[in-house]
Formats: sequence, C-alpha cells, structure tokens
Amino acid sequence: MKYQCPICKQTLLLQAKTWCCPSNHRFDCAKEGYVNLLPVQNKGSKDPGDNKDMMFARREFLNKGHYQGLSDRINELASCYGKAAKTGLDIGCGEGYYSHRLQASLSALGEFTLQGLDISKSALKYASKRYKDIDFCVASAFEMPFADDSFDFMLRIYAPSQDDELRRVVKKEGILITASAGEHHHFALKQLIYADPKLHMTGSSEIPQFELLHRENLTSVMCLQDETDIGHFLNMTPYSWKLTDEQKSTLVTEGLTCELDFKIEVFKAI
Repeated sequence: MKYQCPICKQTLLLQAKTWCCPSNHRFDCAKEGYVNLLPVQNKGSKDPGDNKDMMFARREFLNKGHYQGLSDRINELASCYGKAAKTGLDIGCGEGYYSHRLQASLSALGEFTLQGLDISKSALKYASKRYKDIDFCVASAFEMPFADDSFDFMLRIYAPSQDDELRRVVKKEGILITASAGEHHHFALKQLIYADPKLHMTGSSEIPQFELLHRENLTSVMCLQDETDIGHFLNMTPYSWKLTDEQKSTLVTEGLTCELDFKIEVFKAI
C-alpha cells in the first residue's frame, strides 16, 4: 500500500520501518505494525477517537458475535457488488472486527488487499497485533493519507467522513457500502433515557458523486443475559453516560432486550 504524506501530500516510501516523503517528513511504524499518519496539529485532542475502555468493551462485545449478522450481510453485499475489487479501505475500522471478516470474504473470490483507517491509536494497536494481513494507519477520515483513485471498494460503518474525500480516494465506479442506525435501532434503551425518544431518520442517504444502488434495513432483536456482555455493550456506547446507576443495575439483573436496526446502503462512484 502506498501512502500520501499528510503534511505535503507527496508519496511516502517505506524505508526499513519508516515511511518517508521526498521532503523528509518521516513516520515510524509502531511495533504492532500500524503507522501513525495523524499530524499533531490535526489531532484536536491528546488522544482522539475511542479511548481504551470503549475500545476494549467493543472488542469483547463484537468478538462474542452479537453483531455478526451485520458483518455477514455486509460481506454478502460486498461479494455481490464488489466481487471484482482488488483494493479496499475500511473507514473507521476500529479494532478490525469487520475488517478481517471482510478481508477473508473478498479474498476468497480473488486477489484482494484491505487497508484499515481509524483515528484511535488504541484501537489500531489491537487490530495490528491480531490481523497481520491488513495494513492499518492512524489518520482522519476527513483528510485521508491516500492518493486520488486509490480504492475500488470502501466500507464505512457508523464512521463520520467527508463526502469529497470519499469520492477523491475511490476509483470511478468503485463501490462504497455504509452502515448506520436504522429507524428503531436501540429504541428500547432510548425509551429508558428520554421522556420523548425520537426515531432515527429513515430516508435514503445522498452522497454527492455517488449513485445509490441498494438500500435495506437489517432488523432483529438482541437479548443479553450475561452481566459482562451487558456491561460491554453499555460501555461501548454513549448509553453508559446517560443511564443512571439504578437503570444499569436493573438491566444487569433483568437482562437487556432491544431492537437492532441497521440501515445498509450500497453506492457506486460516478
């Protein structure tokens, strides 16, 4: 994978374990394998992205398979719409759960390499340790360290990004699959927190210079009884901050049941 210098936009070349550009901007690979391409002036905070506790909670929750249905369906759609893809990018890849399952799915169809990008260094430390066949970089999705037309497939699950950047780094007719909250996603929890909970927006998304090819809602009911699983679920979301200690205790004692409603959309760059 070739990176673009986040400072001067020239091509970075790997020398030993350091990525360098002709202007001698240098970025060392971490011992885990990822490279940090987020300049200090672009961080916005000391440690941007999910912190270690949130990352650990999400990692443990996902590894138990509670969201595997979403991963499976994304991989089915990727195998349909992106079966000819050779180069892919997972935007906001986190600890790599969806990344490595996508990599395995598309690699079974032919030659395919995947790049993971996230702003959380904590998440990529874990991802790089565990998934050695994927290249990971710490970077912002609003200013990605890749040349124009670098990818023919992209995945974005919940991650914020900039529309112009999506179109810049994807090749013409490249495929983008996104997943976001559907209308009733986690509504039972919202009813506990808010006096007048609102449904998520239901309309199809519009991304400039992309054509919407497919849209669906993947729905199910999640039932958690294990105290540890419930704790991980709450701690990986903002619900942990909004629920009272009494509400959390009740959920742990009685179990947690709520709706899963994922809006999945497939786009083609035009």
